[in-house]
Amino acid sequence: MERIEVEHCDYIHVHKDTVDKVKSCLPAEEELTELAGFFKVFGDVTRIKILCVLLQSEMCVCDLAQTLNMTQSAISHQLRMLKQMKLVTNRREGKTVFYSLADGHIKTIVNQGMEHIRE
Repeated sequence: MERIEVEHCDYIHVHKDTVDKVKSCLPAEEELTELAGFFKVFGDVTRIKILCVLLQSEMCVCDLAQTLNMTQSAISHQLRMLKQMKLVTNRREGKTVFYSLADGHIKTIVNQGMEHIRE
């Protein structure tokens, strides 16, 4: 892997006005922790696969397992986490539970991530 050099200031001088302005706009620590947890969910390939499948269509656990060549148990485990983080939602139709993306924001996040890595 190529080593990337990070540039730094040759002269140390703090721009107090800029620092104070930015500090006043930073979200609360609790919000930052929640945001980090939100993005952490995207750090698992299986969860990303599930989200990509659900971008295409609402599916039940059986269909997700078949599509991703995984066990229903493994899919359910990941869906639980995705649901807990409010990335997916579900609806029941008789004995079948269908999963879909929670809202358009999730589609946007996944699509923008894909666009970024394809640049």
